Amino acid sequence: MSDGLFQNSYYICINVNDILYGVELVLYYLSMRQLLKPARDQRTRSDKFFMFFSTALLLLTTVNIATEAVFGEEMWIVNANFPGGADAYLGANASVWYQTMGTTSFVALNLLADGLMLYRCFVIWNDIRIVVIPFIVWLATWALGIIELYASGAPGADFFVGKAVQLGLAYYSMSIGLNILLTALICFRIVRYAHRIQPCLGSTIARTYTGAASIIIESALPYALAGIAYIVAYGMNSGISILMGAFYSNFACISPQLIILRVTSGRAWTRETAIESEMVFTDPPAPVGRTTYTTDTLNNSSKSELFLSTITKVEV
Repeated sequence: MSDGLFQNSYYICINVNDILYGVELVLYYLSMRQLLKPARDQRTRSDKFFMFFSTALLLLTTVNIATEAVFGEEMWIVNANFPGGADAYLGANASVWYQTMGTTSFVALNLLADGLMLYRCFVIWNDIRIVVIPFIVWLATWALGIIELYASGAPGADFFVGKAVQLGLAYYSMSIGLNILLTALICFRIVRYAHRIQPCLGSTIARTYTGAASIIIESALPYALAGIAYIVAYGMNSGISILMGAFYSNFACISPQLIILRVTSGRAWTRETAIESEMVFTDPPAPVGRTTYTTDTLNNSSKSELFLSTITKVEV
C-alpha cells in the first residue's frame, strides 16, 4: 500500500508517536519514583517485577517509534530523489531490517500488554477459571505473531500487502479480540461491585475502586478502543491504518504503565479487595448471647471505616 493518504497518515503517525511517547516517559518516571521511594526499605518481588516490566515496555516502544521516524527520514529526506518518489521507496524497502525490528517490538509490546491484562483479570476476579480460555488464546497469539513477523520481514515482503496482510489480520484480530474480552470481564466485575458497595459506603469511598478512572485504567479501555480502530482500518487496507497503528502501539505501552502506576500508588484492585468487601456485605449468623451488627445497622461512617480497614496492601 502506498498512496497520498498513506503518506500523510505516516507523517501524522510520527507526530502522534512523539506526543504519546512523552506521556509514556512521564508515567514511567512517576512509576519508578514510587518503586524507588526511600520508604521502601525492602524491595518485594512485585516491585522488582514492575521495575523490569516498565523498563521493557519503555524500551520496546522506543524501538518501535525510532524505527518509524528513521524510515520516514530515509523516505522523505535522505532518498528524496529515489526513482518513483516516496511511494516507490516505500514499496522497495518496506521489509528493511530495522522495519522488521520495529514490527517485532510492536508484537512483543502487544504480548506483554495482553499478559499483564490477563494477570489483572485474574486478580480482580480471583478465580482461575475465568482466565483459562483467555490464557489459551494468549498463547495462540505467540505462534501467530511469530508467523506474522516472518511473513512481513521476508525479502520483498510488505506489511500492508499480500500474505503479510492476511496473517497480520489473523494475528491482530486474535490479539485485539482477547484484549476486548479481558476489558469486558474487568469492566463487568468492577461495575458489579460498584452497584453493591456504593449504596452502603457512599460515592466518595466507593469511587476509589469503582469510579470511572478505575474502570478506564484497570480495564485498559483506551488500548481496547485503539485496537478496534486499528483492526478496522487494517482490515479495509485503508491508508490511515498506519496512523491507527500508532495509537494502538502507544496505548499498548501507556495503558499497562497506568495500571502499574495505580498498583504502586496503592489504589489498584487486589485479590483481597473483592474478598474483604464480600465479607463486609455478608451478614454473619448471630452468635448466641451476642449483639449482631449487620450492614443495615451500621451508619455510613462506621461502614466506611470497616470497609477501609479490610483493604490491606498486599503484594500483587
